[in-house]
Amino acid sequence: MNYASTRDKSLSVTSAEAIKTGLAPDGGLFIPKEIPQLTMEDIEALVPLSYPERAVSILKRYLTDFTEEEIQDCAHSAYNKTKFETEEIAPLYKLNSGLYFLELWHGPTCAFKDMALQILPYLLKQSVMKTGETKEIVILVATSGDTGKAALEGFKDVDGTRIIVFYPENGVSDIQKRQMITQEGNNVDVAAVFGNFDDAQSGVKKIFGDKEYAEVLERNNFMLSSANSINWGRLVPQIVYYFSAYCNLLKNDEIKPGDSVNFVVPTGNFGNILAAFYAKEMGLPIHKLICASNENNILTDFINTGVYDKNREFKTTTSPSMDILISSNLERFLYHATGGDDVRVAGWMKALSEDGWYEVPDVTKAKIKELFYGGFCDDAKTLATIREENQKSGYVMDTHTAVAKQVYEQYKAETGDETKTVIVSTASPFKFCDSVLTAIAGEEAVSAISDEFALLDALAEKTELLVPAPLAGLAAKPVIFTTTCDKTEMYDVVSHMLNLS
Repeated sequence: MNYASTRDKSLSVTSAEAIKTGLAPDGGLFIPKEIPQLTMEDIEALVPLSYPERAVSILKRYLTDFTEEEIQDCAHSAYNKTKFETEEIAPLYKLNSGLYFLELWHGPTCAFKDMALQILPYLLKQSVMKTGETKEIVILVATSGDTGKAALEGFKDVDGTRIIVFYPENGVSDIQKRQMITQEGNNVDVAAVFGNFDDAQSGVKKIFGDKEYAEVLERNNFMLSSANSINWGRLVPQIVYYFSAYCNLLKNDEIKPGDSVNFVVPTGNFGNILAAFYAKEMGLPIHKLICASNENNILTDFINTGVYDKNREFKTTTSPSMDILISSNLERFLYHATGGDDVRVAGWMKALSEDGWYEVPDVTKAKIKELFYGGFCDDAKTLATIREENQKSGYVMDTHTAVAKQVYEQYKAETGDETKTVIVSTASPFKFCDSVLTAIAGEEAVSAISDEFALLDALAEKTELLVPAPLAGLAAKPVIFTTTCDKTEMYDVVSHMLNLS
């Protein structure tokens, strides 16, 4: 299978080339030229398999220039008991007879980004060998919190790669920031950007699109690639856990083969829910994709109106990984929704860049409404949802998962839909212990604790849960990275970190 660009469908590259380069040469995103199909018999055959075996079955349909043995090596190297605290990798928690949590945070950085960023380095290494690339690969990342640490952890000490992560100085949680600035590895660098995630992401995209800078990098034997979900190698592994969740429902006799389910996905950059869209297009019986946003509800508005308008106030919330106004992966969905109209997609992206907004036609609006439900909630409702569910069932959610739970309640109240539903739980509650403890114990309990690591212990005591090992050891780690820069200085930071001549 080959890959085109969302802005030029005549482009045709292998999956190895797409993964190696990350972003298409015209600034578009790589998309598969066809979407592989699975029958219900194919899906049922996945039920008795382990998670890495399920991953091989899905990935080999997209990575056709890889051998099955190569994909097996990648999957089993990424998804194992050494890296994940549970052999299930992505366990399904049953809240009640109709609602389940897909817990994607049992990996080394306690966030769902591990599901893709543990396997991406192996896929990239194979891709580099397949394409005969001799230059050192520089992984350039903008993060709203979780991607940064997961990418740093995945790529640390990987031969032939360097990784540079930019994060918004005041746009991540204390724990997320601490995870990044204490990162070990001989090929890693981290810098804070004065501004928000969109500033960091726009700066990274600008560097990717600069042909003159690419020539400078090439003279110094470097080439850029990405670990953000703009890289197909980051996105395609995320398709796997939607199939795996459905298989676990079948395995546990919660549904019958062919029964439809809903997925609720807390969404910022649109990558996670786009993976669910691909799963649906491949044949997974999904009734509705419920897109959950926080107060940066640009996707809610887009789903409901067909107008994407980033000319609005950027809000800093208790669910910072969703504090995004430019949802990059929406471009891929629009390509598919328009039947591959690359000219129209390129025009919308140009309008977004120049004017900050675009509007899709009625036929595309109808397609969006058919597939998605969009809703959002504010911080007050987020914390209330954490508190109420904890009091009711004892289950503890992080803030992003709580946004999804609240939006699902809105959806069910509005539609009366009784379809069994899986909420995608994207982070351990301990990654956002300040907000979660506030929700469960009250502001007074939190204000009395000045040390961020004492908050971890306080939340553990209150909930009778164990602090995840990767977070428990943070307090003893020395701070390694202290670089801060303006968004206009990101070129200089990259050049300095790479010692460019």
